[in-house]
Amino acid sequence: MQSLRSLFQPKLLTPRPLSTYVSRIRYLMKLKQDDEACQEALRSGSLLLYHKLAPLLQKNKDSMYQLPCLRTSDVEQVLEKLGRDKQLISEAVLISCTETNEPHFCLDVGDLEQSVMEELCVGVFMDLRKAFFMLRGKDAPLAAKGQALLQWHQTHGYCSATGQPTVRNQSGSQRVCPSSGITYYPQMAPVMIVLVSDGSRCLLARQSSFPPGMYSALAGFCDMGETLEEALRRELAEEVGLEVETLWYSASQHWPFPQSSFMMACHATVNPDKAQVTLDKAELEDARWCSLEEVVAALQIKEPPRNPRVEEPGFWVPPSSAIANQLIQEWASQQQLKGQ
Repeated sequence: MQSLRSLFQPKLLTPRPLSTYVSRIRYLMKLKQDDEACQEALRSGSLLLYHKLAPLLQKNKDSMYQLPCLRTSDVEQVLEKLGRDKQLISEAVLISCTETNEPHFCLDVGDLEQSVMEELCVGVFMDLRKAFFMLRGKDAPLAAKGQALLQWHQTHGYCSATGQPTVRNQSGSQRVCPSSGITYYPQMAPVMIVLVSDGSRCLLARQSSFPPGMYSALAGFCDMGETLEEALRRELAEEVGLEVETLWYSASQHWPFPQSSFMMACHATVNPDKAQVTLDKAELEDARWCSLEEVVAALQIKEPPRNPRVEEPGFWVPPSSAIANQLIQEWASQQQLKGQ
């Protein structure tokens, strides 16, 4: 099997004004390092609201869902109407900032009544898995990042060495144990995801936890000490009994499920004469070789059936916001070019 490094083809980054990008990154760095500057930015910035980690979504004039960025002053007015302390806003976590250096923060208001917050904010708090099918463009990854940061803070309130409460900085970019001095940073678990092809077909699989009818590329967590190539080869051997001949890197993505994964996406090929799948039923419910025609049809389904019990779920793939969709799109495009 060829190594990932030898097959990797460098990708050109999208050109952008250097001064704008550098200015934005250094501004974010300042907010992470300077609590007073971050507090000032929060007062004039905008907030993405969550309720028990479900992001607030609003419908635009085209009846499409979007991720609203509410002004901090607007959220303060909402809290005042509910008779709640505006100090709650200080718990917001820094996510990013715009090209014009407008900072975005996220805040979980899970202690407040959900229906009342939805009415006052003219929106709906939606489970992130469902929201991924509704959001377009940059909204989905922004919602995922906000949820991941909030969840990390909710689950890392104590030092793993001393058991003492940890203290976060204003931006939420780290937590420190005052007793031991240990600093904790938000982390992601490395995961490989791979679309396997035998030359004319691609292999898609599903777990029992998937929505009805949905199939995706194979994925698995990297074990301690493994390279990406080793993890990919092991996972394919374990789950479908296939041995990889070649592989090449495609892209990467932060994925918020189950708890902040770093997805590294690859394509791989197997010998068509050795493409017999032997399924590990403990890991997968099903796996199937799919033709180009089947894949193209599946890509046309933009969201799951509204009521799977009534509608035939058919065969569909993850939404465009998932890197698995990108792998499948790339494979389909490559097959179509080969057929021309």
